[in-house]
Amino acid sequence: MNTDPIADFLTRIRNASSAGLKMVEIPSSNVKRAMTQILFDQGYITNYKFEEDDKQGIIKIALKYNPSTKVPAITKLQRASRPGLRKYSAAVEMPRVLNGLGIAIVSTSKGVITDKEARRNNVGGEVLCYVY
Repeated sequence: MNTDPIADFLTRIRNASSAGLKMVEIPSSNVKRAMTQILFDQGYITNYKFEEDDKQGIIKIALKYNPSTKVPAITKLQRASRPGLRKYSAAVEMPRVLNGLGIAIVSTSKGVITDKEARRNNVGGEVLCYVY
């Protein structure tokens, strides 16, 4: 059993991206589905597909690369809050990643959203990870 499923999600994407793989399969959960949707909406992945099986389901993610240089669209995935040290932030103190060029994924009472949406909706929450 994995003790930190979000870190496992990020590590699988990070490893597949550094290996140059086109597709990565990850065990599904509601938070992972929301994070995948955010990565797609922000343009960090090409496509994704949710597949249901007898247990919990699988998320298939197509990674995005620059067509000419083959550089991954995701330069860095960094876990912010972890089981041993949770990181919470109010809406006014929401972190800005690379001065607004990257995103922070935040778990709020309104669901899993980006830092920009959290500031716009004036909600705080647990900062899950940074993506740039």
